[in-house]
Amino acid sequence: MLVFAGEAFDTDNEHKRLKSLLIDFFRGPTVPAVRLAGLEHVLHFTAIDGKIYMRSYRCLLKKSGCRTPRIELDKIGPSFDFVLRRTHLASDDLYKLAHKQPKALKPKKKKNISHDVFGTKLGRVHMQKQDLSKLQTRKMKGLRKRRGDVVAEEQGGQPSKVAKVES
Repeated sequence: MLVFAGEAFDTDNEHKRLKSLLIDFFRGPTVPAVRLAGLEHVLHFTAIDGKIYMRSYRCLLKKSGCRTPRIELDKIGPSFDFVLRRTHLASDDLYKLAHKQPKALKPKKKKNISHDVFGTKLGRVHMQKQDLSKLQTRKMKGLRKRRGDVVAEEQGGQPSKVAKVES
């Protein structure tokens, strides 16, 4: 985990760009949620009075009275005190141009397609309501209407036995 403390990281352009550089350098995998048991190492950067202090901590999970454990930080590894001196920043236009990503790199959003937790691809299909009376089926003798049935349907009533006999 990376922690940045100090007002300078939000206001000063030199510190903003340094923060971006440090994030790129120390970045690990990006995770959507943090599980406390998986949090092991913390890098803390503090900007005070023109100096930047880097401290490295190990997370210790201690028992507490409630469900979530108490977290203690144990100082480990290297500790650095930086002074930001020689800075020759690019112009804002050139900086924006350097951060611009080509459109080909951005993944296209596929509509109506999602993935579940197991990685199965799910799709949603939108269809209009179908009229099943106009559905084309295989032409079979048993499905054909008889002439008498057609004449009776045009009249709007049930086919009579006489109509069936005549056909």
